Amino acid sequence: MPRAKGGFKTRQRRNRVLKEAEGFWGKRSKAYRSAQEAVDRARKYAYRDRKARKRDFRSLWIIRINAAARLSGLSYSVLMGGLKKAGVAVDRKALADLAIHDPSTFNKLAETAREQVAA
Repeated sequence: MPRAKGGFKTRQRRNRVLKEAEGFWGKRSKAYRSAQEAVDRARKYAYRDRKARKRDFRSLWIIRINAAARLSGLSYSVLMGGLKKAGVAVDRKALADLAIHDPSTFNKLAETAREQVAA
């Protein structure tokens, strides 16, 4: 039986990996084995960081809301607690956007929260 050297399918698989490794530095974009390791690592980081991006953005929104709340004389936790008691269903992304682009509306929401906490 003749030896199978790996023709079309093997070349196809290797070319797919090398194409994905385009733009990598040096041997990592040229040699199959180095490219395979680099691509595997890149996929692992991409998977991990898709989750981390969500945490990072939520953290950023909380920081922005807290800064704006403190300008209104409230802490972040008091603001969020007051808004929850008032039944205001605005997520953190929208609140952070309001804090930056429409401070007057954010201040009205802060007043609503302050009234709920005082009551």
